[in-house]
Amino acid sequence: MAVVCLLAAFLLCGPALTLKHADELFQTDITFCDWECMRFALLWPGSFCVGLKKELGCNVPRTVKSWTIHGLWPMNTGRCCSCWPIFESDLKELEPEISDLWPTLLKTKTSFTFWKQEWIKHGSCAACVEGMNSPTRYFQASLKLRGRFDIDRALMDAGIKPSCNSTYKFDDLHSALAPMMGDHLEIQCLKDSQDREVVIQVKIPLFKNFTLGCHHRHGRGEPMEAQTVWSQPPGHPCPQNIPLYYFPISHEHPDQPCD
Repeated sequence: MAVVCLLAAFLLCGPALTLKHADELFQTDITFCDWECMRFALLWPGSFCVGLKKELGCNVPRTVKSWTIHGLWPMNTGRCCSCWPIFESDLKELEPEISDLWPTLLKTKTSFTFWKQEWIKHGSCAACVEGMNSPTRYFQASLKLRGRFDIDRALMDAGIKPSCNSTYKFDDLHSALAPMMGDHLEIQCLKDSQDREVVIQVKIPLFKNFTLGCHHRHGRGEPMEAQTVWSQPPGHPCPQNIPLYYFPISHEHPDQPCD
C-alpha cells in the first residue's frame, strides 16, 4: 500500500514532491496501517445542534429522520496518504444515500466538503484494508455498517423513543444495543443549557475485518472537530446513575428541540 501511495503522490503532486519528500512519505506510509481498531460512530441529529457554537449555524435536512453516520475512524494512526484525492464523481452514485445517512449538519460546510474531510482525515488511513481501498469503497463500507447496525430499530424495540419528557436509564440503553454492537460500545452524552444529560452518539469498536470487540485506550485517530465546533466538551460517556434524555429531531429549531 505504501508503494502504491508513493507512486500516486508522484503522479498527483508532480514536481513539487522532491525525492527527500517522497522518502519521508514512504517512511510514514509504511507504518500507517499498523492500526488494529476502528470506531464506527453513529450520531443522533436530535442532539447534535444542542451544544453547538451558535455562530456556526446548525441545520438538520428534512430528509434526515434517523441516526446518521458520524464517521468510520481507524484508531492510533500516523499521518496517512494525504496526496490521495477524492472527487465528487467518486460519490455520485452514493450521494442520495449518504445525503440522508451521512449528512453535514453545519450550515457553514457543504456536503462534499464534509465528506472530503472525512476521507482525508480517516478514509485514507482505512484505505490499506481491502474493501475500503478507494474513496468510493470507504463510503460504501460505511453505508453497509449503517445497515448492519440498525440502532433506530433496536431502541424502538426496547421501547426507547425520542421524547422531551421521558428519561431512560443507562442500563436500558446498553441492554438494547449491546447484543448488536458488543459489550465494548460507548454511549456518549452532552449537557444542554438546563444541565440535562442528553444522548448524542454511540461508538462501536471494530477490528479491521469488521468484527466486533476491538478494544483499546483512546489515542490518535479520534476526530478533533469537537474542540472547535462545540461551546463545551461533548461526547463524554453517559453517566450510569442519572436519567438520560433522548431528544426528538426538530427541523425547525434543531438547537432547541425541547426548549
